Amino acid sequence: MAALLSAAACHREEPQPVEPQVPLPTPYTLEIPSQLPKGVVIPANNQLTVEGIDLGRKLFYETRLSRNNAMSCGSCHQQSKAFTDGRALAVGVDGIAHQRNTMSLVNLLWEPTLNWDGAATTLETQARTPIENPVELHQSLATGVSKLQQTDMYPPLFARAFGSSTITEENVLKALAQFQRTLISSNTRYEQSLLGQTRLNDDERAGRLLFFNHPGEGGNSNARGGSCDHCHNGNNFTFTNATFATVGGTAEFVNNGLDMTFADPGRFGITGRPSDKGLFRVPTLRNIALTAPYMHDGRFQTLEEVVDHYNEHIQRNSPNVNPILLLSNPGPAGSNSTTLNLTATEKRQLVAFLKTLTDSTFIQDKRFSNPF
Repeated sequence: MAALLSAAACHREEPQPVEPQVPLPTPYTLEIPSQLPKGVVIPANNQLTVEGIDLGRKLFYETRLSRNNAMSCGSCHQQSKAFTDGRALAVGVDGIAHQRNTMSLVNLLWEPTLNWDGAATTLETQARTPIENPVELHQSLATGVSKLQQTDMYPPLFARAFGSSTITEENVLKALAQFQRTLISSNTRYEQSLLGQTRLNDDERAGRLLFFNHPGEGGNSNARGGSCDHCHNGNNFTFTNATFATVGGTAEFVNNGLDMTFADPGRFGITGRPSDKGLFRVPTLRNIALTAPYMHDGRFQTLEEVVDHYNEHIQRNSPNVNPILLLSNPGPAGSNSTTLNLTATEKRQLVAFLKTLTDSTFIQDKRFSNPF
């Protein structure tokens, strides 16, 4: 009998460790500025919490998510530059240049698609790509999770945010998404002028008219305008008006007449539709003065160069070029370009207005800064 009891004791299962009870995370109330669209949708399985956002902020600046522990999301998305990096092309941990310019992370809460080509449709799925891309952070998310699990800091933070100290890939992505949804910018001089809190100067006001007016509007051949709001419209100054949808494409993606042939296929690389060749997502113009260089490949260093392109260098025979861009006048005889006929003064005024879209409080907000 003693031998049997001893054998039974040897086969008795060891008690499993019990996850300590942690308080439920604190719901976070996202304040939407009055000038931005309401009715935003937060995924039901990733509601915002104080603890989740705090964790996401730390992960955004966490270098352990990179192969050499030297870069983070914040390396290419710097707050002082409206979460861009000031480079024509992003450069990853191995010093290799990406084929595309770093996009600003502003007001992503309202973006239906992400990245220049719309490869991601949710923030929860987007972050995996730059983490694992060989020319970006160049590390599997699983390896990053393993590194985080071995720290003293992160398991308790994940427990408070998600109820378990066991770190998962899913919860890393959820936390990053929560933080990025809080990157809201709205306090620009332009919007302050609409609220009567400041007054734009003469050049800025003239530039505003050019931005929203269309040349020849209302049958008036003398009407001056830059037609900018055809593509940069709505409260976020991005493509939200389906009336001006691209040929065979969708409203968020446009071929803006940069090239006749495409070194980068753009949206076509995702959809495989020939009509999407050379189409790229229309970026927001919020904080545009801080996010140079411009275009998907960073080819333009200044806003003046950008205005020059739209005024006189749009390639009208570029495949799939957006038809709205062809409403301006033909360029010189024999030319493949169009022109808005803006004068040097009008171009200067248009740039002056674009600079009023800078939100200086956004780039100084400590809630978005590097916590380390």
